[in-house]
Amino acid sequence: MSSHVTIDQRDLSYDARAQQAALPVTIHYRDGGTEPSVLVMTPGQVELYAIQLERAIALRKTAQEATYR
Repeated sequence: MSSHVTIDQRDLSYDARAQQAALPVTIHYRDGGTEPSVLVMTPGQVELYAIQLERAIALRKTAQEATYR
């Protein structure tokens, strides 16, 4: 059984014919094992995750600014 998935530090690829983005990830298992895989996303999912990540970056920046005051 898997415990979590991490994004690999490699570029994603985009297949224009299939209209899908592929992001390399690693699946981590509870027994300590790992397995490489790919997260396949539609254009709509890529846009949604881009918005969500932009929001997370803004929240992080706000939190960092608050600690420096």
